[in-house]
Amino acid sequence: MSLDPSSLFVSLIIGSIGFVLIVYGKKQSRLPHMIAGLLLCIYPYFVDDWLWMGVIGAAICGGLWYAVRQGY
Repeated sequence: MSLDPSSLFVSLIIGSIGFVLIVYGKKQSRLPHMIAGLLLCIYPYFVDDWLWMGVIGAAICGGLWYAVRQGY
């Protein structure tokens, strides 16, 4: 993990969104939300560049959107 301020800020934002999705998914018993939240909380530890963090986070959120639109 990088100590670059922009990477730390982006990982904080992404991890916060992931935490909210985990709590929401647990409260509403929604498995896709819990999985997406868990992925959003974990992957910033393995990605150093803030741009790639944003791209991967957007892909995970897009996958969640698609899963919800499909009825999961």
